[in-house]
Amino acid sequence: MKKTKYDKAHVSELLYQALETELGGEKIYERAITAAVNEDLEKEWKKYLDETRTHQKVLLDVFEKCGLDPSTETPGRGIVRHHGKSLVEAIEKALSKGEPEAAQLVAAECVVLAETKDHLNWELIGHLTEHSEGPWMEPLQQAFEEVESEEDHHLYHTKGWLRELWIRELGLPAALPPPEEVKKVETAIGAARAEKARDQMLGRH
Repeated sequence: MKKTKYDKAHVSELLYQALETELGGEKIYERAITAAVNEDLEKEWKKYLDETRTHQKVLLDVFEKCGLDPSTETPGRGIVRHHGKSLVEAIEKALSKGEPEAAQLVAAECVVLAETKDHLNWELIGHLTEHSEGPWMEPLQQAFEEVESEEDHHLYHTKGWLRELWIRELGLPAALPPPEEVKKVETAIGAARAEKARDQMLGRH
C-alpha cells in the first residue's frame, strides 16, 4: 500500500483535540460516577475513568516525542473543551432534580456523546498511521495500539448500557448488564451481534 505524507498542521489539530477530549472525559466520568445507581455501571465507569487518565499519559508521551506543546490552544480544542463542560453541566443539572434513575440516564447519554468523539479521534489516528508516513507515525502507531481496544470498549459498552436503561424506563424488559458487557464486545460488528442476542438473554426465542 502506497503511503502519503501527512498534513502536519491538521495532524497537530487532531492531537490537540484528542488530548482535550481525554481531559474532558476525565471530568465527565468523575461526574457520571456520582450519578450511577447501578453498581455494575458504576464499577464500569470507574474502570473507564482510570483508563482515560492512562490515555492522557499516552498522548502526552506522543506530544513529547513529536515536539508538541500540550498547553497550546487551538480553535478546535476550545470547542472540544466547551462540549465537555456542557456535558458535565448536563449531568449536574440532572442530579439537581433529585431523580436518581433519570440522572443516571442523562449521565449515560453524556458518556456516549463524549466517547463518540473520543472514538473518532483514535479511529482517525489509526487511519493516519495506516496510510501516512513520516517521523510522527511510529509514536502514534504505538499509542493507537495501546489505546484502541479500550476506546472500543468504552463506546460500545456504554451505548449498550444506555439502550437497556432507556428500555427499562419505557417499562419493557431490559438486559442488565447489557449483552455488550456480558459478551465483552470490542468491535462494531461484535456490538451489533450482541444487540441481536439480547432477546435470547431475556429468555425469548
